[in-house]
Amino acid sequence: MEFEVNGEKIDAEPAAGQCLRMLLRRHAHFEVKKGCDAGDCGACSVLVDGQPVHSCIFPAQRIAGKSVTTVAGLGTPDDLHPVQQSFVDNFGFQCGFCTAGMIVTASTLTPDDLPDLPRRMKGNICRCTGYRSIRDAIGNAVAPAPPHPDGVGAEDSGTGVGTSVCPPAARRVVTGTEAYTFDVPVDDALHIHVLGSPHAHARIRSIDTSDASALPGVEAILTHENVSTPRFSTGRHQNRLEDPDDTLVFDPVVRFIGQRVAAVVAATPGIAERAAALIRVDYEELPAVFDPEEARAPGAPVLHPDRTPEDRVVAADQNIVATFHEGFGGDVDEALAASSTTVHGTWRTGRVTHAQLETHGSIAWTDATGRLVVRTSTQVPFLVRDELARLLDLPAEKVRVFSGRVGGGFGGKQEMLTEDLAAVATLRTGRPCVYEMTRTDEMTRTTYRHPMRVTVDLGADDDGRLTALRVDMLSDTGAYGNHAIGVMFHACAESVSVYNCPVKRIDAEAVYTNNPPSGAFRGYGLGQVIFAVESAMDELAVRLGIDPFELRRRNAVADGDPLLIARPDPEIDLVYGSYGLDQCLDLAESALRRGNGAVVPPGPRWRVGEGMAISAIATMAPRGHFADVTVAVDSAGTYHVGVGTCEFGNGTTTVHTQIVASALSTDPARVSLWHGDTDAVPHDTGAFASAGTTVAGKAVHGASLALRDTLVEAASRLTGVDPEYVELRPDGAVAGGRLIGFRDLIDAVDDGHRVRYPDGPRAVATGEERGEMRSIAFDVQAFRVAVDTETGAVAILQSVHASDAGTVMNPEQCRGQVEGGVAQGIGAALFEEIMLDNGSPVTKVFRTYRVPQMADIPFTEVYFAETADQLGPFGAKSMSESPFNPVAPALANAIHRALDVRPYETPMSRDRIWRLTHPEAVEKAPT
Repeated sequence: MEFEVNGEKIDAEPAAGQCLRMLLRRHAHFEVKKGCDAGDCGACSVLVDGQPVHSCIFPAQRIAGKSVTTVAGLGTPDDLHPVQQSFVDNFGFQCGFCTAGMIVTASTLTPDDLPDLPRRMKGNICRCTGYRSIRDAIGNAVAPAPPHPDGVGAEDSGTGVGTSVCPPAARRVVTGTEAYTFDVPVDDALHIHVLGSPHAHARIRSIDTSDASALPGVEAILTHENVSTPRFSTGRHQNRLEDPDDTLVFDPVVRFIGQRVAAVVAATPGIAERAAALIRVDYEELPAVFDPEEARAPGAPVLHPDRTPEDRVVAADQNIVATFHEGFGGDVDEALAASSTTVHGTWRTGRVTHAQLETHGSIAWTDATGRLVVRTSTQVPFLVRDELARLLDLPAEKVRVFSGRVGGGFGGKQEMLTEDLAAVATLRTGRPCVYEMTRTDEMTRTTYRHPMRVTVDLGADDDGRLTALRVDMLSDTGAYGNHAIGVMFHACAESVSVYNCPVKRIDAEAVYTNNPPSGAFRGYGLGQVIFAVESAMDELAVRLGIDPFELRRRNAVADGDPLLIARPDPEIDLVYGSYGLDQCLDLAESALRRGNGAVVPPGPRWRVGEGMAISAIATMAPRGHFADVTVAVDSAGTYHVGVGTCEFGNGTTTVHTQIVASALSTDPARVSLWHGDTDAVPHDTGAFASAGTTVAGKAVHGASLALRDTLVEAASRLTGVDPEYVELRPDGAVAGGRLIGFRDLIDAVDDGHRVRYPDGPRAVATGEERGEMRSIAFDVQAFRVAVDTETGAVAILQSVHASDAGTVMNPEQCRGQVEGGVAQGIGAALFEEIMLDNGSPVTKVFRTYRVPQMADIPFTEVYFAETADQLGPFGAKSMSESPFNPVAPALANAIHRALDVRPYETPMSRDRIWRLTHPEAVEKAPT
C-alpha cells in the first residue's frame, strides 16, 4: 500500500486493525502523539489530503493513495509555518504535548473561523495553558496583527530575568521534534501488558500462566510468585520515610480494582495483551470497604493488617494511616459558644484525575557496562533512581534514570508507577522493555486527587473578627498510603494559618479504603480544605453583612504575623520573605468592581453573583528540598548547566536559562542545559512543590554567581585591574579596555575551577540549595457568574486572579502558569469527577471525563503584586501550584450569591446546581 507523508512516498502494509497513529510512529513519525487513542484529545491530529483527523481512530488501511501531513511537515525549526511561529511568539504551550495536534488543526483555519474558534478547536484539548495563549497564537496566525512598531517579536523580547524570554525548546516543540519519553526508536524492545484485578479486595490463591507462556512471542510473565522485592511506596519524597511502606511490585493480596496481578513481557504489545487474557487466576474474595467513614468504624474490613507504626501506619486495625489532633487557645467548643456569630458546614470534594496528556511510561535497558538505564516520564528522576536501587538491591551508581521532555505531571508523576516494572522486566529478560500506559490505565490504575470530607466551624465577634476556627477533615487515600501523610498535614497547614484566630482546632485523619489510590495533585491537599474554609468565611461575611474582601482584610495574617496552624508556635522554617496579600486583595477587588463589560445571558432564568477566595502556600516542601547544580563555560563562551529538575510545562528550563543569562551577562542562546538526568548532577529532589525556581533556580543562581566571580578574578589577575571594574560580556571579559576571550580566562582560573572535557577545558562552579527556609506566597481569585436556574448551567462572566509571585521571572510564562492553574481549578470545580461504582472506575476515558475544552474556559485577568522575596533567586517565589487553590471556593461563593443557596460539593456540575434550585423536585423523585 502506497501513501505519502510530508511529501515522502511510503510503501507499507498496516497490521490488521491498526490505526494511522501507530502506522506513522512505526515509521518514526514521533511528532504524532498518543494522548487518548480514542479520538478525544487531538494530540495525534494530522492532515489527510488537507483535512484534520484524529489519527488514533483513523484506520490505517484507509490511507492508501492519500497524502498525510504531520506538524513536522508544516515547517522545520529553521523554517516555521506561520501558525508554528505564532505559537512560539505567543507562548502557546507549556508542556507542549498537545501542541503538535493543536497546530495541525489550527493550520486549516481561516479568518472566518475565528468567531467560532472554540467549536472549531473542540477536538483538541490542552491541560496546561488555560487556552488564552492558544487563542492568541491562532488568532494572530490566521488574521495577523500589524507588526510591532519596533519590529520586535516574542523571540526577541528580552534576554534575562524579568523579561518574556522564549522557551529554549520552543521551535522544537512546535515542529514536533522535541522528544518526549517514547519519541525515540528502541531496537529489539519487548513490551509489557499488565493484567489487573477484577476484585476490589481478594487474596490470590493461584495463578496459571501456562497457556499465556505458550503463546509465541511471550518472553516472560511476572507475578508475585517470581518477583520478590521489599515493600515500598509509589509516592516519592526527599525522605522516603514520609510515606508508609505498604506496596509490593506484585502483591498476593489485591486491594483495588485494576491493581497489578501479572505482567506479560512479549515481542509486541498485541501479543502481550493476548497473553494476559490467557492467564487464569483463582481469587479468594475478601470483604471490601469504599466509604472512608465506614473504613475507620469498628468491624470494617482491614486492608493492611500487618502494617505497624514502624511502617508509618498509625492504626492499621482501624485503616488509619495518619492522624492530626491538635489545637491551641483553649476549648474550641467554649469559644464557639461565646461567639456572637457562628458558621457550621460540611464540604466534600470529588476525585480528580491529573489528565496530563502524556500517560505514564518507561523504557528500561542495560548499557554496555551493565548499568540499568530507565528513560521515563517522571518529575523526580533522582528519587526514582534511589528507590529502584533499593528495590533491586543495586548500588545507586549502577542505575541511571532520566527523562526527555515530560508531557505534563501536576503531581501525578511524583509517583513510581511504571519504572519498577520496566526495570524488573529488563533485568529478567536482558532486553530493552517498554511499559506505556493507555489512557484507561491512566484513569484506573494510577492515582487521583484525595477526596476529602471537611467540616468547618467558625466563630466571630460583631466586628467580624474570628474568635474560633475548627477543621475536621477525613481524607480517602484509597488502597495504599502514597502521599497520604503529607497531603493530610499540608491540607491543614496554610489553609488554616492564613487567618489570625485566638482559638484553633484541627482533627484530621487519612484512611485506607478499597478505592483506587489517591496521590499527589496540584495544591497537595490545600485546595480541598481551602474550598471548605473559604466557603465558611463567605457564609460568615453574608451573616454579618460584611464585604468578603473586607472580612479577609480583618482576619488574614498581616506581614510579620505568626503563621499558626494548630499549635501556639509557628513553623520555624516558614517566614515572610515578602508579603503581597494586601496588594492581591486590592488588585482583585478593583478589577471586579471595574467589571469587564460582559453581558448576562438574556432571560429571567439567569441569576448573577460575585465571589472571591484567598489562599496561601509555602514556596517549597518542608523538611528539605535539595538541588545540586553545575555551571561551566567553554572556550566558545557557551555556558553548560547541569541541573536535575525536569521540564514538564513548569517552565524551569526557561527560567534557569534566564538566571544564567542575567548572572553571567550573556545571551540565552549561549546557555545549554543538561537536565532531568541522574547523570547530570549529584542530586536533585525533583520538580514538585513548585520548586523549579525557588530551589533548583536558586542553586543555578548560586553556581552562576560563583562562576562569575571565578571569571572576573581570572581577568583581574591577567590585567591587574581591580575586580570591581571587570565587566563580563557574552564574548569574554573587559578589563582596562581590553577584551579577554574565554579561552584565556579558562587558562587563568585556578585548578580547582577548571575541568577538562572531551571538547577542551572549561571553567566550572557549583551551587546548592537545601531548602532550609521557606517563604510564603498568596493568591486571590474572584468571579462574576450567571447561573441558569432552570438548567444549573454556570456562565463565568468575569474571572480575576491576583498573585503574589515575588519578582516575576518571565511575565508571559508566569501568566500562563496562573491561567493554567485557574483553568484546572475551574475543571475540578465545575466538571471533573472520577465516578466509582463499588470501587470500580466508571469514567475510564476522556469521552466520559470532562477535561475543559476551549469553550469552557473564560479569559482570566491576571495581576501580580509588586514584591521581591528575600529567599528566592532575584526575589522570585513559586507560582505553579498556588493559582489552583482558591478557584473552587471563589466559584462556589459566586454561585451562592447568585442563588442564595450554597454548594457543598465539587464538582458543582449542572445537575448538582439544578438540585440546589429545585429541592422540591429532588424530594419528590422516586428512590
